[in-house]
Order: sequence, then structure tokens, then C-alpha cells
Amino acid sequence: MTFAALTFAQESPIPLYSNGIPNSKPTPASYVEKNERTDDQWVTKVSLPTLTPFYPEKGTANGTAIVIYPGGGYAGLSMDKEGYRVAKAFNKFGVTAFVVKYRLPSDDIMMDKTIGPLQDAQQAVLMVRKHASEWGIKTDKIGIIGFSAGGHLASTEGTHFDKLVIEDKDNISVRPDFMILLYPVITFGPMAHVGSRENLIGKTPSEELLRLYSNEKQITPNTPPTLLVQAGDDDVVPIQNSLLFYDALLAAKVKAEMHIFEAGGHGFGLINPKSKDRWIDWAKNWLDENGFL
Repeated sequence: MTFAALTFAQESPIPLYSNGIPNSKPTPASYVEKNERTDDQWVTKVSLPTLTPFYPEKGTANGTAIVIYPGGGYAGLSMDKEGYRVAKAFNKFGVTAFVVKYRLPSDDIMMDKTIGPLQDAQQAVLMVRKHASEWGIKTDKIGIIGFSAGGHLASTEGTHFDKLVIEDKDNISVRPDFMILLYPVITFGPMAHVGSRENLIGKTPSEELLRLYSNEKQITPNTPPTLLVQAGDDDVVPIQNSLLFYDALLAAKVKAEMHIFEAGGHGFGLINPKSKDRWIDWAKNWLDENGFL
């Protein structure tokens, strides 16, 4: 399967790994991927991670790319609502989008479940940057976006890029050039979304793991510019997650912007039904103002 051919096959999933999936055990017969096709495509038990490309209309691509991590509490993936629909929205203003179907942390299929999702997150960025010329992408305009637990994964990828958990023979940077985080899980401290924390690092994690994956504590001056969006009345992931991350970005003198909806709850995806404002417009303007479009 050639990557050149795939550039003309929109929405054809590409395996993330061509030479075996790292950190994997033999998949038990009972561990079968499920796709519940309701108003969303809720996917669970992922053992074969993929990258699905979405290309802008011919002649409209501007060379910017965004890698999308859907949410789901590290228990499932909201592939349509927080993946495919978002990709198509970015396509409308020339951004090439890639939706990641990443492995969910599981002792059944992983030797170390705490690094499984991050391996797929890093591999996705590496793959996009490696094949940038074939896909019409500029290597310095590759960003990431994550929702809820996917926001935790994105913020982990965006702060742990110098802690590689994948093989990188060609020494290709996995640092994203920008981050967009929607109602993200950030901290594994008192304001954590407990379900996401327990699914990733267990019910009795060490203090080292708690700190490592509390991403507000992992920010450095080299953290990518970040846009944060959340609703103040989020009753699943406390708004303090975004506030903690934003404060830490400011302290490190990292370019950052934050928008807080008055209402909207959690998990609204592309459109917040409680507001006439559209965060995708804020994202477009922010990307433009920072030279990414």
C-alpha cells in the first residue's frame, strides 16, 4: 500500500504501524473492536490503531495539518462527534485533518497500559510529519486537537514530546506546532476526571505517575502555543483543568488563548447548543493570527 495512492483516497484508514504494534500482547479472542453506530460512532476495544485522513477540496489546502484525538474517558472513542465531523470542519478552511483511532489502555492487550495511548499519539504526529511532502503538508504547521480524555492525550503529546515511547529511527520530531484542547482532562490531582485517571494509570497509582500525567506540571517554555475551550458549567471535567493549564502556560511564557462558554456542559463536540458562538471560528482566527494558516 503506497502512501502516494492514499493521498487521493479520502477517509481511507491507514495503519499506524507497519512493522508490529509496540507494547502489545497477543490480542485475546474476546477482545474484539466494537463500533456502536448511534448518533455517534462509539468505538471500544481498539487493538489495531489507525489514522484516517480528511483532505480539503482540491486547490484549497494551505499546508496546515491537524491530528485529532477523540475523547471517551480512555474507555471508548467518540469517533464521529469528536473526530470525523471536526475533521470536515477544519477542511473547510484548508486544513488537512487526520483522525486517530488510538488504543485504549488495557492490561489485556498491552504490557504497559500507561503508555499505550501516548505511543499512538506520538506515532500519528511522526507519521504525518514523515509523509508531509506526499500529503501536501508543511512540516512546521502540524498541530493536534483533543477532546476530554482525548484532550488529556493531546496535552500529554504536547508536553511529553521529548520523552519518546515509540521507535524513531529517522529522528523525526513528534512535537506538535500547536495544540487545541476542548474541555480537556489535564490534571490527575484533586480536580481530575477520576474515570480517565483510573483507566490510564489504575486506582492506586504512584505519586510519580500522578505527577507525570498531570500535564499542567509538565509545561516548559518549549510547549507549543495552545488554544483552550471549555464551558464554565462542565459537570464532568471541572473547568479548573483548563484554568490550571492556562496558568501554567502563562508562567512559562507560552502563547495561549482561552475561551470559556458560560454554558454548554461537557462533550458538545463541534457545536455548543447553548451558544451562538462557534469555537471552530475562534480556532480559525487563532491559527491565522499565529501564522499557521
